[in-house]
Amino acid sequence: MQKPLILIANDDSIAAKGIKTLAEIMSKIGEVFVVAPDSHQSGMGHAITLDRPLRVNQVKDFLPNVEAYQCSGTPADCIKFGKHFLLKGRKIDLVVSGINHGSNSSISVIYSGTMSAAIEAAIEGIPAIGFSLCDFGADADFSHTEQYIVQIAQKVLQNGLPKGIALNVNFPKKSEEAIKGIKVCRQTDALYRETFQERQDPYGKKYYWMDGFLQNDDTAGGNDEDALAENYVSIVPAKFDLTDYKALDTIKEWF
Repeated sequence: MQKPLILIANDDSIAAKGIKTLAEIMSKIGEVFVVAPDSHQSGMGHAITLDRPLRVNQVKDFLPNVEAYQCSGTPADCIKFGKHFLLKGRKIDLVVSGINHGSNSSISVIYSGTMSAAIEAAIEGIPAIGFSLCDFGADADFSHTEQYIVQIAQKVLQNGLPKGIALNVNFPKKSEEAIKGIKVCRQTDALYRETFQERQDPYGKKYYWMDGFLQNDDTAGGNDEDALAENYVSIVPAKFDLTDYKALDTIKEWF
């Protein structure tokens, strides 16, 4: 039987350990094609490039039997260019994004380039998954993720996904304790609280460095932050339709 065609992107760049790990895993179940940014694109969200040309070059030494390209654009650009130019005319069976170096749980999904690549695929009607690990290290240990990545990818290939849905999958950081399993859950209702540090460059000009922390007051349980804290893999079905249907009638009454 013909292998499924799997398109892979990320936001940590073509040089990141996470995307090579993901491509190696996906090569065991399908034909892998990679289009990834040529530089770090974390926090780009669903940005697309409109004000400058895209430059795309093939990466010859990425992995054996994997055709890979680096793109000067954003993660969403990579999916668009991969589908509509490089793979034009071919049916893409699955898009996977990651493995991201760092969590994309809770409100991070809004800012994440990794998840925006997956959401872009969902917009195009392609089943898609974003994979992230709760470890920002450049040399993060992904060894505990493989069996779950294969399991989740195969389930999506077998069953498909509802229209407009991409899965946001997060893994706990590798530890001595084995992962307990998978929890399908909701997104944590939390937000980032930013702080700004004022500094000076060598010429005496001011600049600012943004920092912050996740403020999580969600105590209702059953969310992705809880699952990760308990050493489970979290899966949140995410969608690009931001309409609040419960609020429609209320707002209509205003006018």
